[in-house]
Amino acid sequence: MTFTFKKILVFINAHFCLHVTIDAGASDEAIGDTGKIPSFTVLLHGSLKVENMVAICQVGSEWYGMLYSWADPHKKKSNLMLSIFEPGVKSLPWLGKFTHLAPHQIFTASPYGEDDNKTPFPVKITEKRSYSLNHVGWIKPAGLQADIQKVLRHARKLPEKMPHFYKELNRVRKAALSYGFTELLDALSAMLDRECRLLPGSAHPDAALQLSHAANALRTEMARDITQTITPMSTKYSSIINEAR
Repeated sequence: MTFTFKKILVFINAHFCLHVTIDAGASDEAIGDTGKIPSFTVLLHGSLKVENMVAICQVGSEWYGMLYSWADPHKKKSNLMLSIFEPGVKSLPWLGKFTHLAPHQIFTASPYGEDDNKTPFPVKITEKRSYSLNHVGWIKPAGLQADIQKVLRHARKLPEKMPHFYKELNRVRKAALSYGFTELLDALSAMLDRECRLLPGSAHPDAALQLSHAANALRTEMARDITQTITPMSTKYSSIINEAR
């Protein structure tokens, strides 16, 4: 479902928003009366809220956003919200190009298959994860801070925690790419550079090598590809550690 909004004025109150086409010669009184006219936006808000769904909307040339219903936990009334994605048709890498989204009715054969064994989306049905698994959620700043701190804790215990470090690093990186939060990769890279500079003289030589390697990897184009994984740097120190294990 795609909507294009142009030349609109949005009125927002505690329970709905209206989009109104502005007439240059309209008076303030006439504009105020438009709030009494039945609006498609109110219908859209109610539908999204009841069905617990979102609507993808186009806000400009190759620029998209998401309409959804949101309510403050401390209030009963909800609002129709518009979140803007990063400009581009692939701002959500896991979803694919927005320009490829279309109703399944236009296909000769259903892309989902008769026995639900196919899907047109990048995430395959066979790869569907269990709801019992821990998912990355950064709705509140505390969630993001906890994930970053976990990466840094493992970074300070390199090379002993090398597998855990790269596992958490890739988990946070892929979550950032899924959310379109690419700025986090640069910030995380700077944090790892700082950890490398603060290493004590007694630190294992491999710690500095792995931190520098991970920080540089986050700056590459490969790090922006959600299908790729940052792997440990092969060093003579890590080889010795693996042999000891």
